[in-house]
Amino acid sequence: MPCCLCKCLSTALFNAVHRNNLVYNACWEDPRIDKQALRLGANDDVLVITSAGCNALSYALDAPRSVHAVDVNYRQNALLELKIAGIKELDFETFFQIFGTGRYRGIVELYRGRLRDRLTPLAQKFWDRKIASYFDGKYPFYFRGTSGFFARKMNAYLDRRGVRGDILRLINAGSVDQQRLIWPEIKKRLFSPAVRFMINRDAVLALLGVPRVQRLQIEQTYGGRVSRFAEEALDDVFGRLPIRDNYFWRLYATGSYTKECCPEYLDESSFHALKEGLVDRVRVHTDTVDGFLRRFDGTISRFVLLDHMDWLSDRLYGALVAEWNAIFAKAAPSARVIWRSGGLATHYVDSIPITRGGKTERLGDLLRLNRDRAAELHKADRVHTYGSFYIADLIND
Repeated sequence: MPCCLCKCLSTALFNAVHRNNLVYNACWEDPRIDKQALRLGANDDVLVITSAGCNALSYALDAPRSVHAVDVNYRQNALLELKIAGIKELDFETFFQIFGTGRYRGIVELYRGRLRDRLTPLAQKFWDRKIASYFDGKYPFYFRGTSGFFARKMNAYLDRRGVRGDILRLINAGSVDQQRLIWPEIKKRLFSPAVRFMINRDAVLALLGVPRVQRLQIEQTYGGRVSRFAEEALDDVFGRLPIRDNYFWRLYATGSYTKECCPEYLDESSFHALKEGLVDRVRVHTDTVDGFLRRFDGTISRFVLLDHMDWLSDRLYGALVAEWNAIFAKAAPSARVIWRSGGLATHYVDSIPITRGGKTERLGDLLRLNRDRAAELHKADRVHTYGSFYIADLIND
């Protein structure tokens, strides 16, 4: 098939998946390293791409002045709105049953009686259709949506390969030494030729939220094989980093959290801190980053861009240029930006043109990168599915 046709079909598939679905049912960026990089204070105003909203709530627990969760996919914002409504209306045990285990019998009655009126019309429209099947259906919530669909299929594969018991032993291991004994046996049975083939396919990567341009970045470093990157990442997750508090991989292996291994907003003391007022600092916006910033009457001191610049860097480069110009226009003094990438470098960032005072400058000349700190934190990332992590202070004189 001609490369141009492959590219068009890949892009069409990715857009079809992401424009019409709840893609992320949980955040796949580690807020522990984010918060060490951001160093949030009482005077900070944060912009974060919503994703599933877990990390926006985590940042709010550090008590910045405001957290603006921005996402162009209203379904992602609908999920964060439902979490905020639940924090305000429900007791902890009920809230954890919904968002910790991903199941709640009687969710429709609870939703209509206590949660729905707190949602925006777009969020109401989404949850009116989805609340029953997502939280009281055949599968738990964390096996729903596009990333959840992939997790469900992977769990079925684990069962077929007969490694379910070993996986549970691995995620409950008490030490890294124990993990190192268990993981190699699982890996040998897990990474069959068929799995390696699938991991290198655009259709599978689209379900995981990996656009084609990000796949190409990974392939440039890993000899054309995304599967090799995946294997090395999992070697770190299961063979080098402690797994006991790694709620990211526990969720995908079991479909639920435990009270001992869960995102910060699902910790009981954190839940109460949010309920007592910190959750009111979170504002939800369905918009692009550029669109939000152009309409925002204020400044932002901390920007969390996830990995979405990879998505824009190819066919939507003009949107990336507009976004960074908007960032500089609304950046507070001493503003800081963090982002991730599927590749080992984001050279495309350096040449983005920034126009200020009638003069155009290269973005690379306007960023003060803390490479050593970013590399140190990246090694400790519990998710470990990104190629690189960046911390940059804006030179905005």
